[in-house]
Amino acid sequence: MDPVILARWQFATTTVYHFLIVPLSIGLTALVAAMQTLAYRKRGTEAGAVWDRSARSWGRIMLVLFALGVVTGIVQEFQFGMNWSKYSRFVGDIFGAPLAMEGLIAFFLESTFLGLWIFGRDVLSPRMHCAAIWLAAAGTTISAYFILAANSFMQHPVGLRYDAAKQRVELTSIWKVLFNSTQLVTFPHTILAAFMTASALLLSVSAYHLRRRGADTDPAHRKVAGMALGVLLVSVVGVSAVGHVQGQIMTDQQPMKMAAAEALWDTEKSADFSLFAYADLDAGNGNAGKNRINISIPGGLSLLATNSTDGTVKGINDVQRAEIAKYGPGSYVPVVWLAYWSFRLMIGLGVLAGLIALLLAVQWRRGRLDRSRRLLRVTTWIVGLPLLANSFGWLFTETARQPWLVYGLLRTKDGVSPNVSAGAVLATLIGFTALYGVLGIACFRIVRRIALHGPDAPSTPVEGTPTGRPIDDPVLSLI
Repeated sequence: MDPVILARWQFATTTVYHFLIVPLSIGLTALVAAMQTLAYRKRGTEAGAVWDRSARSWGRIMLVLFALGVVTGIVQEFQFGMNWSKYSRFVGDIFGAPLAMEGLIAFFLESTFLGLWIFGRDVLSPRMHCAAIWLAAAGTTISAYFILAANSFMQHPVGLRYDAAKQRVELTSIWKVLFNSTQLVTFPHTILAAFMTASALLLSVSAYHLRRRGADTDPAHRKVAGMALGVLLVSVVGVSAVGHVQGQIMTDQQPMKMAAAEALWDTEKSADFSLFAYADLDAGNGNAGKNRINISIPGGLSLLATNSTDGTVKGINDVQRAEIAKYGPGSYVPVVWLAYWSFRLMIGLGVLAGLIALLLAVQWRRGRLDRSRRLLRVTTWIVGLPLLANSFGWLFTETARQPWLVYGLLRTKDGVSPNVSAGAVLATLIGFTALYGVLGIACFRIVRRIALHGPDAPSTPVEGTPTGRPIDDPVLSLI
């Protein structure tokens, strides 16, 4: 078997798994911090006690996801040295800088203050305890920024010079890497998607309890559902707006990726955006767009790519010819059907989650939330929509860049480790997949048990405690 394909499968498998956890972890940390803040601001009241119980309950889930995210992320970084040593040697002077910053700054920030939040509940003042979780949330966001800066360099390499003697690139400006134009749209897009995913999880669990218990539901679930609805609706709008800008930058920097997203083989003015197509999308003979079932939005692709319905979008054939002239002979066309469908599933699943949230918000405003049993049943599964949208978005971003590992500089086939056999990669691929499967089942069971249990029952207020929690109450029970 081809070691390049196996190495790609291994990295894709571990990354998809990791990226299921990371958005939940980033979003949940900030949302738990918001709950903690509400508990602090309303301390001494019944509402404050409800928010405190909610923060502790969701904090348990947040910590489980954080721990699993750390484990899966470390495995990814090891793969750069094991399976992709030629890539690491070629770009390590640049790629390693934001990753080092992530480890030295962001990871220590989030882990330190998460520890203070967990064990400092009875030691720190209420204000300092609240500040600790916000600093942990800031750490997770900064961590995402540095990692996305490294990935954005792969999409649009800047701040470098090529050393022909050493056959590698060297860093000339860390600021250009950190404030890459690709990074400036990728980061808010990812963070908003994280809020969308985490709020969908909150909404799913709250909807389950509201449906099962109706009028007897713990008020914590109604409060959390209200918060989740608001965050989900805002984040859906935000993801869509930033995604529109991201599409224009992608068209300028990676025209092949945009053309592949539409399976657009020939350059068109006022290009339509296809909602659904039934055809051989990889047929590059100039007839791929003919004689097929195609439901599309007139001028939609031109609007997405150029911000004008009359804009011209380059087709795959023209981009291929341009890249041959610039980079030399070879195929620069990705797997078109994968780019086409992953792009649509990313958008479609996110929009569907927003529509469900909007329907639920209408029922909420009318005071009929508990009566919408069917809608609550559907909402229980809403968390699956942004999770899948995130995965398809990652697949589109990385696979539609092929054959480039670093766009315009290093091809994927030239980045693998030359001395690692196909058998070794296959063995570790099987091992990691099995291990991650076990970890996934364990994580799901733990999170499910915490979610079904819900917040701890209200306790008798004790004088001197900020939220009516007994002083000897355990801080968190992870399992």
